[in-house]
Amino acid sequence: MEEFKKKSVAEGDKEIVFSKAIKAGKRIYYLDVKKNRKDEMFLAITESKKVVSGEGEDSQVSFEKHKIFLYKEDFEKFTEGLHQAIQFISKEQGLSERRPEEKIKQEPAEEETESLSADEIKIDIDF
Repeated sequence: MEEFKKKSVAEGDKEIVFSKAIKAGKRIYYLDVKKNRKDEMFLAITESKKVVSGEGEDSQVSFEKHKIFLYKEDFEKFTEGLHQAIQFISKEQGLSERRPEEKIKQEPAEEETESLSADEIKIDIDF
């Protein structure tokens, strides 16, 4: 999984300074931090979903992509809204079971969780 890559501005008008790919079943989520021509950074979130049409030898594979651009002035409101939406789903439907490959990850120790200040938001998203 590639976590960092850099492109020259000559390849496009938006330079990628950080990239994280998150594989989740048939989908891959890409979190790309980009710089525009004014050297301002923003977050580009891309969902890529593998789509297979047809069967057997006639099958064709394509990828459906959706993008969201998130600018720094909106980070706080977006994070707050995302956190509220996740809390609502968790309250209404409970926490989802992790996939077997994700169970290897350790949960944070109690003292780590309690050390967060009231201002900090901790988001733990299971895909």
